[in-house]
Amino acid sequence: MSGLPKIDVEGLTSFIPENDIFEWLEKTKNPTPERVREIIQRSLDKNRLEPEEMATLINADSPELAEEIFEGARELKRRIYGNRIVLFAPLYVGNECVNKCEYCGFRVDNTEVHRKTLLTEELVAEVEALEDLGHKRLIMVYGEHPKYDAQYIHDTVREVYKVKKGAGEIRRVNINAAPLDEEGFKLVKEADIGTYQIFQETYHRETYEKVHAAGPKSNYLWRLNGLDRAMKAGIDDLGIGALLGLYDWRFETMALLYHTIHLEETFNVGPHTISFPRLEPAVGTDIDKITEKYAVSDFDFKRLVAILRLAVPYTGLILTCRESKELRDEMLSFGVSQIDGGSSIGVGSYSNSDPEDFKKSQFLLGDNRSLDEIIRELCDAGFIPSFCTGCYRKGRTGEHFMEFAVPGFVKRFCTPNAVLTFLEYLNDYATGDTLEAGLRQIDREVEDMPESKAKDELLERMKQVRAGERDLYF
Repeated sequence: MSGLPKIDVEGLTSFIPENDIFEWLEKTKNPTPERVREIIQRSLDKNRLEPEEMATLINADSPELAEEIFEGARELKRRIYGNRIVLFAPLYVGNECVNKCEYCGFRVDNTEVHRKTLLTEELVAEVEALEDLGHKRLIMVYGEHPKYDAQYIHDTVREVYKVKKGAGEIRRVNINAAPLDEEGFKLVKEADIGTYQIFQETYHRETYEKVHAAGPKSNYLWRLNGLDRAMKAGIDDLGIGALLGLYDWRFETMALLYHTIHLEETFNVGPHTISFPRLEPAVGTDIDKITEKYAVSDFDFKRLVAILRLAVPYTGLILTCRESKELRDEMLSFGVSQIDGGSSIGVGSYSNSDPEDFKKSQFLLGDNRSLDEIIRELCDAGFIPSFCTGCYRKGRTGEHFMEFAVPGFVKRFCTPNAVLTFLEYLNDYATGDTLEAGLRQIDREVEDMPESKAKDELLERMKQVRAGERDLYF
C-alpha cells in the first residue's frame, strides 16, 4: 500500500441536515428559564440530548441562563468524571501536505513554512524527550501527503511503542491524520492505536468547499464519512471535532451532535472524544481575514463547551494549548476532561528546540506552561491528573465503552486508575512543590472514596507502585 487512498464517494451522502439545523435554531429562540432547566435536568439524568434541546440551550444566551448551563455542566462533570483530568501530548511527525486549506500553516502553497518529516532516529529522540517529561499518552499528527500513507502511520506508531527510556514508555498512541480507506484503517488498527481522530473542520458544506480549494481534503463527503470507514475496519474508538471560526459556532455545535447521533444510530457507538479548537494565527496565514465574520468570543466559547458537555454526557471533551492558561483553568470545571500539557507543535521541537520552530508549526500556542507547572496547578485547584490508558487495554472501547460510560460508571475505573498513574508520575518525575502538591491531592482523592473492597484493592496497588511496580490498572 503506497500513497493516498483513492477517493470513492459513490453511495456516500451527508448526514448533516443543514436545513433542520437552521430551523431548530430559529424555532427555539427566546426559551423560557423553565424549559432550559428541564433540559439541564435531562442531561443530569445522563441522557444524550436531542437537537431541539441543544438548540434551546444555544439560544439561552443571557448571562443568567448561561450561568445555569455552566453550573449544570459542572455538576454533570463531577458526577461522571469526578476530579480527574487526562493529560496527553501532541507529537507532530511531519508537516508536508498536498491540501490547500486557506486557514492552515501546512497548506501546500505556503512558502513560509519549513517542511520537515522526522527521520526514525529523530522520531525516537522526540519520544524519549516526551518520556523524560513523564508522558504516557500521545496523539501523533501527520500532514496529508502520499508519504504519510497507512503503512507509514502503522510503522511510525510501532516505532513509538518500542521506545523505552528509564521509567518512561508510551502506553497509548492516538492518531490525527487524513481519512483512509477501509484497508488503510485496518492496517493502522494493527499498530494497536487508541483513538483515530478526524476533524471535519466545518460541517457547513458551502463553507467547507470554499476554504478547501484543492487536494484530497477538498472532498466534503469523503472526509465526513471517514470515521464510518474506520468503524467498518474495526477501529471503534473515534474522535470528532470542528475548527471554530470558519462558520457560525451555533451551526457547528449542532452538527457535532448530529455526527454523534449518526454514529450512535449506525454503529451503536458514539465518539470517544469531541474537540472544538478555535482558529489560531499561523505563519504565512491571514487569520483575521478568515475569521472576521465568525470569530468565537470567549463567552460563547465557554457556552458551547458547557452545552456539549450537557448534550453528550459520556464523551470526553478535549481542550488544547491553543487556548490561554486563564481560559483553560476556568473551563476545566464545567466540561473539559482531557488537556495537553507541555506541548510543542514544531516538527522535532521536543528534542531539539529551535528559534525557528514556529515556522514548522501548524499554528501558534496560547498556553506554553511546562507539564510540571500544569500538573502542580491542577493539584492546587483540586483536580487529579491522569495518564491512564486502562480502557484501551482492557477492551473498554466502542460498545463496551458505551456500556460503562453512558450510565456514568466511568468513575469506577477512571479515578482509581488516575491515582495509580499519577502516583507513578510523582515517584518517577516530580520534585519539589509539584511532588508535595501531587501527594496531597492523592491523599484527598483516596480519603473521599467510600470504604469498599475496591478501595482496599487500590490501596494495595498503591503500595506496589511505591515499591517500584508499574503499569497497574483496573
